[in-house]
This record gives sequence, C-alpha cells and structure tokens, in this order.
Amino acid sequence: MASFACRSRKHLLCCLVVAVGFMSWINPLPASAQIGSARYSSIVVDAASGEVLEEVNADEPRHPASLTKMMTLYLAFEALRDRRISLDETVPVSFHAAEMQPSKLGLMPSSRITVEQAILGLVTKSANDAASALGELLGGSEDRFAQMMTLRARALGMSHTTFQNASGLPDPDQWTTARDLAILSRHLINDFPVYYQYFSTPSFVWHRQVIFNHDTMLRSYPGADGLKTGYTEASGHNLVTSALRGGVRLVGVVLGASSNGERDIHMAALLDQGFQQMDVPIARKPAQAPVRVALLSSARAAEVVRPVPSHPHGASWSIQVGSFATEAAARSAAAAARRAADGGEVRVEPVTVHHKTTWRAQIVGLSSSDAQDACSGHRRNGCIVIRPAARQVASR
Repeated sequence: MASFACRSRKHLLCCLVVAVGFMSWINPLPASAQIGSARYSSIVVDAASGEVLEEVNADEPRHPASLTKMMTLYLAFEALRDRRISLDETVPVSFHAAEMQPSKLGLMPSSRITVEQAILGLVTKSANDAASALGELLGGSEDRFAQMMTLRARALGMSHTTFQNASGLPDPDQWTTARDLAILSRHLINDFPVYYQYFSTPSFVWHRQVIFNHDTMLRSYPGADGLKTGYTEASGHNLVTSALRGGVRLVGVVLGASSNGERDIHMAALLDQGFQQMDVPIARKPAQAPVRVALLSSARAAEVVRPVPSHPHGASWSIQVGSFATEAAARSAAAAARRAADGGEVRVEPVTVHHKTTWRAQIVGLSSSDAQDACSGHRRNGCIVIRPAARQVASR
C-alpha cells in the first residue's frame, strides 16, 4: 500500500510538471480555461487493466459537451449487438431532432437516415441532430433516452455521471468526470471491438459532401484510433483518445483546455509519458512537414510531432463572420460561430481604415466542409469563407 501511494504521488507530480510546461509554452493563454486551470482534469489509464498511470482532478465534476455522444454510441452498439436494431434500419427524424443546434448534418423533419449514417455523423462531425434522432429511436424520446444513458452509466461504474440529452448540448445538470469517461472508453473498446472501429473513421460522404473527422489526433498521433472531441463554453475543449502501441493500449482524457491545439499537444505528452511508464518505445509517424514543439516532462523534454496538413481538405480554412465596432461585439459573434462550427479557433483582429478601427471576427483552423457549414448559418450577416492559400475568399 505504501509503495502504491508513493508511486501515485510521483505520477501526479509528473503530470503537474507537464502542465506547468504547457502553461509556459503557450503565451498568453486565455484565463477562462487552460491546462492547470480550475476546470482542468485529466487521466491516463491502461485500457486492458484499468490501471491509472496519470490523474489530475479526475473525480471533479465537469460538463462533458460532445463527449456525451460516447454514451449515445455505447447504447447504440449495445442495441446492435443484441439485434434490437440493425445498421441499415432507418431512423426517423423528428422536428425536435431537426432543430438541434450545430454541429449537425442538417436533417429535415420527417426525413430518415440509417443507423449507420447516424453513427458516422456522430463519430466524424459530432452531429447533434443525428444524436437526438438516434436517442429517440432507442428511447422513444430524448428525455427517456437520457435516463437510460444515466442508468447505464451507473451500471458501468460511472458513479459521478448524469446525462440530460443525447448530444452534449449545454445543460446545467449534465455532469461527468475524467475517471468516468475513462471507464466508458474502456467499455467501448473492450465490449464492442468491432463497432469501436467506427471511431477511427477519417471521413464519410453525406449528400455528396465529404465530412471529415474532427479528431485531429487520428492524423497527428501515432497509434491513435479514437475516441471523441467536445467543446462548449462551459466545458472548454475536451478530448478522449485511445492509442495502441507495442500491444499496449492507453486511454487518455483531457478536459477544460483553452484550445484544440493546447488540448491535442497536452494529450500527446500525457500519452507519451504513459507509454514510457509501460516501457513501450515512442514510435514516430513520418510527417512531410513536421512542426516540432519541445514540452517539459518530469525528467526530460518530450518531443511531439504535429504534421502540417498537405491535402486540400486540411484544417486550414477560415471564416470571417463580420466586422464590428467593438472588440467585445466581435468576440461575441466569433464565439457564436465557433459553437456552430464545433471546431477551429476564435480570432479577433483590429483593422484601421481612415483612422477608424473596426474588429474582424474570424474562426480559423477549419476544414473546407466545416467552414462552409459554419458560414451557412451566418450568410445574412455577411459571413465569408476564406481559402487556406493566401487567405483568399472562397465564397460569400
């Protein structure tokens, strides 16, 4: 027992050192959410045994955001396994499901999609309308489905989790913890090894449009093959990642980061550290144009390689929501667009013409399809899509 306690304190210290390294590397960080902030939580576990390798605030209540969809998918996989539904079964779309806020597939009331299309919409675009429709199919209503989600969470050992909807859209009574999400992740991996593979889907075609997976860890971190991203203003930027190396699978959870970039880099460092603890060599994925970032660890710097997208569908598109008289108005508009995009980063920049300053509200770091989707809801306000090459306007 004494040996375990000592090792746990050592692991906690290592994680805190990594957190301090990130806080010094990213300068400045927003005060609202960042690694080491009041709403930060993380945990890394061995997926096979459940052994905890790293944890910080792992039992503190946090809003799950779109990580909620992991439980929606768990219940869907369970229904598929028990043959209560099939992949090609049609899912009716109610008015309630169709009116969900973005990110969404744009489903229309009384239309239908298949169960498999709904699953793909959840794991790639994190589609809230598809999540709601799937919940209604499985539970009769989304409220009833949320009760089923909570009961199943308790049965799995997620004792600090309560669900209120199938999508993760903001609800003050929807809570979870980093530890509970690690428990859910292990069950998804171990209970449904065939269906788990959906989480590694890079893209799928919906109405002649290619929808790319929001989870950039699938492309940037060697061995990563799922699970889910999530963001709301209340939660910050959340991520659950599973990675397999040398026959060892780890699950990491990071909650409350200030940006997708900070979240992904921190996750990579935590997983690297976890694999080192498990005596698994750190193998690097070849990258055409890598960007190397030095990060502090407990004993030495851990190097994380982030490949720069080399294809036209990389996350290098932007949208400009509009120009505003004040910085506060621009930030408010950009934050609303960021919620609709469910990806990218807010950028607000001043522009002075004839001694008059206005503020441009932009979202950067989007894929082509996400940029088009995000701008579609703001056309009347003059939203424009900006191509990655020379930041040229793509459409109005």
